[in-house]
Amino acid sequence: MTRIPRAVRTLALVAAALAAATPAAAHPAPFSYLDVVFRNGGIEGTLVIHVIDAAHELGISPPERLLENDVAESTREQLGALLKPRLLLRGDRRLDLQWTSLEVLRDDAALRLRYRIPNENPGALALDANLFPYDPLHQTFINVYEDGALKQQLIFNADSKEYIYYAGTTQGALAVMRTFTASGVHHILIGPDHILFLVGLLLLGGRWTSLLKIVSFFTIGHSITLSLAALNLVTPPASIIEPAIALSIVFVGADNLVRGDGRDLRAWVALVFGLVHGFGFANVLREFGLPREALGWSLFSFNLGVEIGQVAIVGVVASLLEAVRRRSAFVGARVAMAGSVVVIAAGAYWFVERVFFPA
Repeated sequence: MTRIPRAVRTLALVAAALAAATPAAAHPAPFSYLDVVFRNGGIEGTLVIHVIDAAHELGISPPERLLENDVAESTREQLGALLKPRLLLRGDRRLDLQWTSLEVLRDDAALRLRYRIPNENPGALALDANLFPYDPLHQTFINVYEDGALKQQLIFNADSKEYIYYAGTTQGALAVMRTFTASGVHHILIGPDHILFLVGLLLLGGRWTSLLKIVSFFTIGHSITLSLAALNLVTPPASIIEPAIALSIVFVGADNLVRGDGRDLRAWVALVFGLVHGFGFANVLREFGLPREALGWSLFSFNLGVEIGQVAIVGVVASLLEAVRRRSAFVGARVAMAGSVVVIAAGAYWFVERVFFPA
């Protein structure tokens, strides 16, 4: 379990060769290896570090002295205290590593520290490592295991951001759903173009069943392309998608002004342009980061969050428009017309901005 997989060892050897050729390298192999093992309702594992790094932190010279068992053992508490704050494992709170033993790996010129975190089995585990800040080239290879199987491999350096690993358990699925459902709700509520597209579809009113059908068709459309883009099967550039989203808004506003009675195609419009908006959602979701180990749950949860946000928007906007129409059908018609003009103007503005003045 504590052996480094062959692929990782190969990568490390290649990187080590490159590092050795770089004058700024602190030593020929500026790497550490951390195993994170979910087992028996807790977390345990090992941390392997080079004696040159350990000696630098401890002020020991020459570093080879740490290859003597008695010298290495005498530094275990001090070394563990130095490394603990530089190694992040966090569930709902930062987890406390308990170092249990230290072993000399003479052939590798390294030390192996064993640790355990009893009675902790978080569904989502945040990971980060910057073990030896004195060396800007230092990297930490992290392997995550569940049920004896390697689930995730990560590489951290001084510039890396923390990574959240979602366990393949019920707690992990729930953690994914909490995170990505909230992200979906947040994204639809802060996306003025998506909101205005929906508002444009609602301006002419209709039965609640018709309005919910519109939203559902929009969800179907964006769910298809969101999934395709998140899986890297279809990934059109943002330079095409963002102006297309703006044009979809213009189309909806114009359709409100020109279509005649009895020709309500809004659900189909929502479906077709939902395909375009889905690529826009995917760009945000890609930046947010999809957990490979819980891809299905994260996509489902993000879509669920978007749907919740959409239903909330429909409830508020449709209720206000219906209240206006009940007081005065004439005023309601004027509001729909004026609102459609605003929708067209906003969509046109965004189109020009995104085509000619891209950020």
